[in-house]
Amino acid sequence: MFKDLKVLELASVLAGPSVGQFFAELGAEVIKIENLKAGGDVTRGWKISGEQEGDRSAYFCSCNWGKKSVAIDLDTERGKEIVQKLAAKSDVVIASYKTGDAEKLGVGYEQLSTMNPQLIYGQISGYGPDNDRVGYDAVIQAEAGFMDINGEKDGPPMKMPVALIDILAAHQLKEGLLLAILNKERTRKGSFVEVSLIQTAVASLANQATNWLVAKKLPTRNGSAHPNIAPYGEAFETKDGKRILLAVGNDKQFKNLCGLLDNGSWAQLQTFANNEARVVNRQQLSSLLATTIKMENSAELLLKLHRYKIPAGLIQNVKNVFEMREAKDLLIQSGSLIGVRTYVATSPGFCMDELIPPPRFGEHTTEVLAGLNF
Repeated sequence: MFKDLKVLELASVLAGPSVGQFFAELGAEVIKIENLKAGGDVTRGWKISGEQEGDRSAYFCSCNWGKKSVAIDLDTERGKEIVQKLAAKSDVVIASYKTGDAEKLGVGYEQLSTMNPQLIYGQISGYGPDNDRVGYDAVIQAEAGFMDINGEKDGPPMKMPVALIDILAAHQLKEGLLLAILNKERTRKGSFVEVSLIQTAVASLANQATNWLVAKKLPTRNGSAHPNIAPYGEAFETKDGKRILLAVGNDKQFKNLCGLLDNGSWAQLQTFANNEARVVNRQQLSSLLATTIKMENSAELLLKLHRYKIPAGLIQNVKNVFEMREAKDLLIQSGSLIGVRTYVATSPGFCMDELIPPPRFGEHTTEVLAGLNF
């Protein structure tokens, strides 16, 4: 799809590098610039307890497939010249510097676009162009309301176990860059695209935002239960000790659920007759479901649920996830190293069949600099 596209990545951690891997998966050449003095992308050292030594941590491998690593010192004139020469030959730059830092280093959009007017420059920041605060996913989750509504009803606020705001910001930047590429095809002009973590987070509050803005109901922690639908998000233990999550989205599904649980009369009760009533009487309904589902075998119950088209699934660990066919289809492998694709659309011919593995620190420095006559 993008086999002739050249991407220069001046980004680290997760959000920016995820965008870089996205373009690599679609065939682009992606050169990742890493800080020579600091030892490269900080996530190279973000290792889970017991992880083996090496400069390709599991975290780093989550978003750096398909790239070439060049280690340079941007504080030197030589380092600046290298990046400027690479930018002059690039179609897209991805950056994730704190506001103002790119300009101090001589690699801001205005500086690089003077040498390449058709350059598309994508910037991810924490708080936008007017705020130089460092933006980290956990802090954004706290400030954007996610932690306040995440967790059990009587428990403390909780951070999500994945840096989801980073991932969502990456998707926002992908959209902006793809629009910029389309515009460039039409106008032959480059452009600057900026996405902030804080605005990404606020935009991603979705129905929780409008529960406040429209309904004037302040969202609260409610475990995994959905504030607008019931039973939706609640998990129930089965006779064999498994936990099944229900996501009943309409009255027909609820009626079918009651029928297959041999409690068809529940759907006739005023307390459960429609979704609004079920939300109000959620606790009573959950108690009845818990008692009934506790007498069911998980495999047999799931078969019945699927047969009646009732959205439900077994709560699985990550090992279980990668035993699913759908997950196996997303795997990338190079030798013993395995990763996961970021691009999941089924678009024949768009995606590369193979990717080079996440690079060692500075692995391609000599190769890339030779092409610049350095």
